[in-house]
Order: sequence, then C-alpha cells, then structure tokens
Amino acid sequence: MSKYAKLKNTLAAAILIATPALAQADTLRLANVVAESAKEAGIEFKRLVEEKTNSELEISLFPDNQLGDDRVVLESTIFGDIDIGIASTSPLANLVPDFYLFDAPFLFLSSEQAYATLDGEVGQQILDSLESKGLKGLAFWENGFRNYTGNGHEVAEPSDLAGMKVRTMENQVHLAAWRALGANPTPMAFSELFTALQQGTVDSQENPLSVIDSNRFLEVQDYVSLTQHVYTPFVVFMNLERYNALDESQQQAIHEAVEAATAFQRERSQALEAEVVERFSEQSGVTVTELTPEQKALWQQAMLDADIYSMVGSMMDHPEYLEQLLNN
Repeated sequence: MSKYAKLKNTLAAAILIATPALAQADTLRLANVVAESAKEAGIEFKRLVEEKTNSELEISLFPDNQLGDDRVVLESTIFGDIDIGIASTSPLANLVPDFYLFDAPFLFLSSEQAYATLDGEVGQQILDSLESKGLKGLAFWENGFRNYTGNGHEVAEPSDLAGMKVRTMENQVHLAAWRALGANPTPMAFSELFTALQQGTVDSQENPLSVIDSNRFLEVQDYVSLTQHVYTPFVVFMNLERYNALDESQQQAIHEAVEAATAFQRERSQALEAEVVERFSEQSGVTVTELTPEQKALWQQAMLDADIYSMVGSMMDHPEYLEQLLNN
C-alpha cells in the first residue's frame, strides 16, 4: 500500500471532532480545505507536530470546510476561534492588498518559478505582512494553475481566442486580461456554469484542473488547453497570539512540520494533476493541448501590451514586489 493510500485510510482516525469550547490548551484547531492534497498534507502536518513535540501539542483537524469557507476561516483565525487556517489568496487580498499579486496572469510560467517566488524573499515579505492583521504566516501550499477549456477549436495562442465567450470570475483583472486576449469574458455564478456550457450560453471556461475534473465539464467541452494562466496558492496561517504563546521549541516544531508538509503537499498536488491530465488525454472526443514556452511567452506579452500588470500593481501596497518578479 502506498504512503498516500495509507494517509487516506487514516483520515477518519486523524480527524478529532472537538468544539472550540472543549478544546484543551495544548490542542491546536486546524481548519483545512477540500483539496485532496491539502487534506493529506494536514494529516502529515499533524503527525509531524505531535511527533516533534512528544504530543505536547496536538492538532485537531477540521477538513472539507467544516468550520466555514475561506473567508470565515480567515476571520475565525484572526479572532482566535481557529488556531491554524488554510485559505486561498482571494479573501486575504481584501485584508492585505499585496496578495493581489496572485491575480496577475502569466506572472509564473511554471510551477518551479512559482515555488521559487513563494519560498523566496517576496513570498516571505508577503507572509510577514500578515502579522499586522493578527496572523502568523506559515507557508504557501499549492492550489494550482487555472486552465482553459472550450468548444469549437483548439486554443494555443491568444489569436485563437478571438470572439470566444469565456466564463470567468467577477474579477476586474481577469476580465481585463481576457479582453486583452481577444475573448469576450462573461462573469456568471459557478453554479450556473455547467448548464451554460451545455446550452452554449458561453463557449468556454477556466478553472484549476481538479475543478474541471470534479465538475465533469469535459462532458460538455471538447478542448483542454493547459494555459496555466493564473497561479493561485493556498496560504497557511496561525493566530498570532496563539503562536506567540508557544515556547521556542514548540514554535520550531511548527515551522519544521509545516516546511515538510509543504514539500509533501506540492508533490502530491503535482501527482494528482498529472493523473487528471492523463484521464483527460484518454477521454474520447477530448483534445488536450500543452503550450510550448514560446506560446506562453506570447500570452505574457499580451498582458504587457495591455498594461495588465500596471493594473495589478496599482492595487498593491508594494507594487515593487510585482516589478521585481517581472524583471527577473
């Protein structure tokens, strides 16, 4: 049995359902997300923290949004009702505008480039900025790249998008980016998307591969383009007061455990995405297109020509972070 299968088999045992009022002083409540790789990494984090502290600290896991969605988890962690939270960057950007960095399309052209930034100086500065909001930024985990699916024809270069009705989020940067690429972006509720694709209200959509897979969009879409146009991380954060109440050895255990769990989660995320791409490639009537570096450069140049990065920078407290990445 693989280590991943073992982790999944122990999930039920690892989840300690306890109300905040009944939690012991040495128990840290971790609110996790629905992504499989992040849930498995939460189990690994729990194991490592308890091992490194000889069970002085225990981690109580609440996966699958049991304690609320990203916004609720963020707010509850600030208030101390949750000790450790995991959320995507969108609600964090409302709190710390530098998280708008991750709305920039084609800022990262590979996972390796994204990891180098997240684990580097810019990533650490953004995590450190959470302290002013009562949070200790611990790590960036992987939510993943957003990718394009559509009907009618293959999409590999921006010119292939001319006139395509693309469902996208109600996000001013994303809307401007798709217009710059020649598409007709159409915001709508996610719950309406499958029917809209089925009926031809929109031609195409964009989402992480796991979302495309789990929502069966390829039942009504013929083409998948691995555009990887926006990279979205998860952020792991802790209530700052709770973190400061730990002794130095316990804090060290938290950092060592989250570092190891980060490497584990990213590796698992990549493996799961590869499995999804393989399934898509084997699906009858579906064409999967992987962009070359030269083609990705065309998409990024379109963002530069339309001044999309200036729009993102104007929303940030420290636009120099974005400039630094673009100039690397």
